[in-house]
Amino acid sequence: MPMDPLLAEVSRLHFPNAPATPAQLVAFEVRVGWLLDEDLRAFYLHCDGCTLFAPRADALYRVLPLAEIRRARLAIRASDEDRDGAPSVFTLVDMQDSDYVVLDTAQREAGRYPLFDAFHETFPELECIAPSFAEFLEKALRSGNRAYWLSGSTPEG
Repeated sequence: MPMDPLLAEVSRLHFPNAPATPAQLVAFEVRVGWLLDEDLRAFYLHCDGCTLFAPRADALYRVLPLAEIRRARLAIRASDEDRDGAPSVFTLVDMQDSDYVVLDTAQREAGRYPLFDAFHETFPELECIAPSFAEFLEKALRSGNRAYWLSGSTPEG
């Protein structure tokens, strides 16, 4: 699905932050050493992070603002050692309780980064949950505020 209708839905029904500026995107890319793909660039120019379904304190899905994206091994293991995860894996979505959806900048496919479940108890093992941010966002928006990739998960309410 194209990003435009997904972004419109985020603005209409969820809790977006103010947009990032082009200068903030450049500063982010310099800081992390990799370029945002087309989906992520569109998202961050639309909103610099957001929560889905609930405000920040109660949100299961919190797409991180650029300033909070960091190496997953630092966020999950508080370590910057290779034994604690690849340096190319970065946090993108905070799923609460030290669990994240991450992207691996070494695995760009068709110009987009695939997204992975990073369960804190088994990290650095990763499970691919979407081939792109657009697909992840679409599935998340249809999830009924549940982690759509977990077997046995059912929509709330």
